[in-house]
Amino acid sequence: MDATAARALIGPLGDAWLARQTHLKPSSFRPVESAWRNHVRPAWGHVAVSDVRKTAVQQWVSEMGAGDPKSVPPRKPKGATLVIRAYGVLASVLDDAVSDRRMLSNPARGISLPRKVRKPHVYLSHEQVHELAAASKYPALVLLLAYSGLRWGEATALRVRHLDMLRRRLLIEENAVQVGSRIEVGTPKNHKKRTVPFPRFLLDELAAQCEDKGRDALVFTGADGRYLRLARVHDDNMSWFAGAVKRSGVPRVTPHDLRHTAASFAVSAGANVKAVQRMLGHSSAAMTLDVYADLFDGDLDAVSDALDHAVSAASVGKKWARPDAG
Repeated sequence: MDATAARALIGPLGDAWLARQTHLKPSSFRPVESAWRNHVRPAWGHVAVSDVRKTAVQQWVSEMGAGDPKSVPPRKPKGATLVIRAYGVLASVLDDAVSDRRMLSNPARGISLPRKVRKPHVYLSHEQVHELAAASKYPALVLLLAYSGLRWGEATALRVRHLDMLRRRLLIEENAVQVGSRIEVGTPKNHKKRTVPFPRFLLDELAAQCEDKGRDALVFTGADGRYLRLARVHDDNMSWFAGAVKRSGVPRVTPHDLRHTAASFAVSAGANVKAVQRMLGHSSAAMTLDVYADLFDGDLDAVSDALDHAVSAASVGKKWARPDAG
């Protein structure tokens, strides 16, 4: 290991690392850049890689999660997602330092991290979805989100040519993501196109949205005729979606929660995990099961009932039974 290389500061190394993250989509790059700029660089930018100690990294992670009310200004506790993201940036910068032989091993690896607590999913009923749609400015969009499972950016990027009305299919090949004040249009998550079905009752609603539009026109547009921006759910005065939630009286939900509702509708209609995976665009069925394990609890009962039936039909249930004691 070169002693001079070991004295390199984390700040310049981190800036160089960030510049190499060209593979990230804008929506993924933004939180990583923010974590580096606001949390990692201020704490570690002046530190040489050779001076990094595992105990110091652990203390930094713990203090981010706990906050410091006595500091000036007081530092609020950071959520687990942000802490893990900031730690991941530091650890990745130090991984590169190891690869470049600036240090023998990465002292950031193997420390204790906070656990993410997944919030319970909010599932609306069919009646609640239709009440929400009726109270909203964009009823067709609300129904589409709740019955197709599209992400917000996938739904707002739909063009007329993406709708196959005869087969009742949606071609998902674009994603319009709001990054700050800009709309970034790219490929869907995981960079994979997919085809998603929609129910027959949505035909008239979607046809009305496409009326008098060219093939390349957006199906859903804002007041300016451009991409519809993400509904702000925490401001009743600024968000058509939050206003619709309030007027309809349904449980508090976000547009993304309608994706969970779509998953619950699909499972209750008899869809298996592979079908739900394809509909939602998950990278694997394992991910779908991890996210929506609660929806498949009924399948466990069905498995045990089926096994009972099989054993009963085969008349083998008593052959292995232990004789009564005595």
